[in-house]
Amino acid sequence: MKNDILITGGNGLVGSEFKEGIRFRSSDYDLRCPDQTEKLIKKYAPKHVIHAAGRVGGVGANINYVGEFFYENIMMNTNVIHSCMNNNVDRLICFLSTCIFPDVVDYPLTEDKIHLGPPHKSNFGYAYAKRMAQVQIDAYNQQYGTKYFSVIPTNVYGPNDNYNLESSHLIPAIIHKVYLAKTNGTDLVIWGDGSPLREFVYSKDVARVCELLLDQYDDTRPVIISTSQEISIKEIVKMIADIFDYKGKIVYDTSRPNGQHRKPSDNSFLKTVISDFEFTPIEVGLGETIEHFIANYKNIKR
Repeated sequence: MKNDILITGGNGLVGSEFKEGIRFRSSDYDLRCPDQTEKLIKKYAPKHVIHAAGRVGGVGANINYVGEFFYENIMMNTNVIHSCMNNNVDRLICFLSTCIFPDVVDYPLTEDKIHLGPPHKSNFGYAYAKRMAQVQIDAYNQQYGTKYFSVIPTNVYGPNDNYNLESSHLIPAIIHKVYLAKTNGTDLVIWGDGSPLREFVYSKDVARVCELLLDQYDDTRPVIISTSQEISIKEIVKMIADIFDYKGKIVYDTSRPNGQHRKPSDNSFLKTVISDFEFTPIEVGLGETIEHFIANYKNIKR
C-alpha cells in the first residue's frame, strides 16, 4: 500500500499526517510546471494520488497576494489532474476549501452549492482556482472515465502548520501571537472584532477520513469534511490563551478585516459514507498542537 499512494504536499499540514505514501520535496518537482509534474507521476507510477499541495494563507496573505494565489494554485491543480489522467492513476483525491463557496448563499453549505455565486472578495483568487479544480475533475471524469473526486475540509489546524505571522491561517497565527505576547510580556493583538464563526477540523482527522474514503468511497461527488460545529474566533483565542496560561490584555483591532462572518457546513453526506467516524474534540487537538509548537519552536515553519 505504501508505494501505491503519492502525496503532493506530503510534508505539509495534512499531507504529513497520512500513515503511508510516497513523499517528495517541492525543490525536486515544481508542480506549477507541466513537464516536472509529468516527470513526477511517471517516475513513481502511483495507483492513487492525494493532491494536498497548494499555496495557502490567511486573510492578509489572500488579499496581498491574490494574483499569486490564483496562478500558483490553478497551475498546480491543472498539472496534477492532467498528469494523473495521462498516466492512468486509478483514484485522485484533490483538496479544496470551504472558501470556494459563494459569499451569499443559503446555509448550511452543501456539496451542490459550490457554483451558486461568487466567493468572498477576501480570497477570490484562491477560491476560483480551487473551484476550477472541481470543474476539471468533472470534465475529466465525463470525457475520460476517470473516478477522481475532491474533498472540502473546513478550517484545518494541527501540529505541522505554517506559523509565519504574514502568511499563516487563523489558529497557527493566534498560537504564535499568544506565545510571543506571553514571552515578551506584551498585549495580544487579534485582527478584527473576534465575532466571525468558523468550523475547525484537526489535520490528523482529515488524513484519517481521506484514507477511509480511498478505501470505501466509490463515487465522484465532492465530500465536505467537517464537524459542522461552529465556534467564534473569540472563543478560539480564549482557549489558546488559557492553554498557554496567558494573563495579559487581549486587544481586538477592528481596523483590520474580519473576513467572511460565517460559513457553516453540513457534513451529512460524509456521514452516509463514513457513519461512525469520531472527530477529535477541539480542546484536545489544540492541546496537542500547542504542545508540539512549544517543543519544536526552533524548527517550526515561522
